Amino acid sequence: MALIKDGAFVDDAWTTVGDDDPVPGDQPAIVGFERWQRDRDQLLARGAPLGVRLSSDQPPALIADDLGHFDVVALEFPRFGDGRAYSYARLLRQRHGYTGEVRAVGDVLRDQFLFMHRCGFDAFEVTDQTEIGHWQQALSEISVVYQPAADDRPPAPTQRAAT
Repeated sequence: MALIKDGAFVDDAWTTVGDDDPVPGDQPAIVGFERWQRDRDQLLARGAPLGVRLSSDQPPALIADDLGHFDVVALEFPRFGDGRAYSYARLLRQRHGYTGEVRAVGDVLRDQFLFMHRCGFDAFEVTDQTEIGHWQQALSEISVVYQPAADDRPPAPTQRAAT
């Protein structure tokens, strides 16, 4: 998997750990929600950066009280047509005030890149390692937006009122 962050392919310092796999003691690790529930105290005692991965049927309200423990919240796109993670990213950013990394994982496609970004995702695990310019171009393909989102792009009615 390649990781896009801040508009570039970057090395991923995080290890995604299965529910029954050993967790590296001193390295950043992302665990599933079930593992978090089961091994919460041991995971916190590690003292290393921690992330959690939510499947598409696990809303962020499940971890809302624990968000301060996570440096990364990875939201899963299990398939192209399942868009619940879009809503979850917005909820994390706007309702829960989460400022850490929100990572899109699973079926992450270039065609959805702009919309994921607008909803609050700031890191993207991708299988398509096309030239980064191809991914960056996706962010500018739509120049006018009509609804407010988690990004800072002003919607058309706000721009119109300002002129």
